Amino acid sequence: MTDKIKILKDVLGRSRKSNQEHLFYCPYCNHHKMKFAVNVEKNVYKCWICDKRGRDIYQVIRKHGTFNHVQQWRALSGKVEITEFDSLFEEKGKRVEQSISLPPSFQPIANGAGIRAKSAINYLVKRGVTNEDILRWKIGYCDEGEYKNRIIIPSFGLSGYANFFIARTYNRNWMKYKNPRANKDIIFNELYLDWDKDIILVEGVFDAIRARTIGTAIPLVGSTLRENSKLFQALVRHNQRVYVALDADARTKASSIINKLLDYDVQAYSLSTSGYEDIAEMPREVLISRKEQATRMSSDRHLFQELMNL
Repeated sequence: MTDKIKILKDVLGRSRKSNQEHLFYCPYCNHHKMKFAVNVEKNVYKCWICDKRGRDIYQVIRKHGTFNHVQQWRALSGKVEITEFDSLFEEKGKRVEQSISLPPSFQPIANGAGIRAKSAINYLVKRGVTNEDILRWKIGYCDEGEYKNRIIIPSFGLSGYANFFIARTYNRNWMKYKNPRANKDIIFNELYLDWDKDIILVEGVFDAIRARTIGTAIPLVGSTLRENSKLFQALVRHNQRVYVALDADARTKASSIINKLLDYDVQAYSLSTSGYEDIAEMPREVLISRKEQATRMSSDRHLFQELMNL
């Protein structure tokens, strides 16, 4: 019990005790008095000002604590083995945000002119990318150098600096993708993400461009979503519904991701992409319908689905 109070104080700040409750400053309404009552023994909380309440203190830790706090709380609640916590989830110090330079010949398509700009625009139009998408995603292209004849879609971290980019050819004579030699443990375009909306996990950036109409779309850009990755930790911390909408041929990868999300009590949904190569090929009305029909997964339901797919 004392260990849980220590975690709560670490997350919410100082407190005072009143009978069986500990009173904190409310993290939801930020009232100037300690009116956020937490009863650790009964596992309930309530703010006497904004009436924010719940029957699982873990939700408060997930929302306002760090990933390390979440792991500690889960260990104390018996949700994970202590040995697992120590060996798998130990934080190795504060991470420094990655920063990279865009290619020297990068030009925003919005400012583009000439044959190569038109070729890049024509390719994007064929992929269903709109002018609004081009502006929103800061899409550009290169007409010379290492990334010549490639669409460039940059990612920006919370610092405002580029931390990765996708380079996709619009010329059939080149290999499809030539991405920078940089760490992929990023949250693509984190600077612009709205964590208050449903999260749509997709494979690639063009999938994310299409899926943003139904939620906050985040591309995995080739990562496997490890439990100690920045994206996975953010998904646990923000505690939103997560729709896993990977390509039809990535069933095993999708299954692994759903399993991990369920392990951390994240609301995970399986959004079917059957009949289409990927989300990017799916008409908007179909995408909306698929989201409405998406199955919320539970451990039992997911096990049954895996057995049916054997």
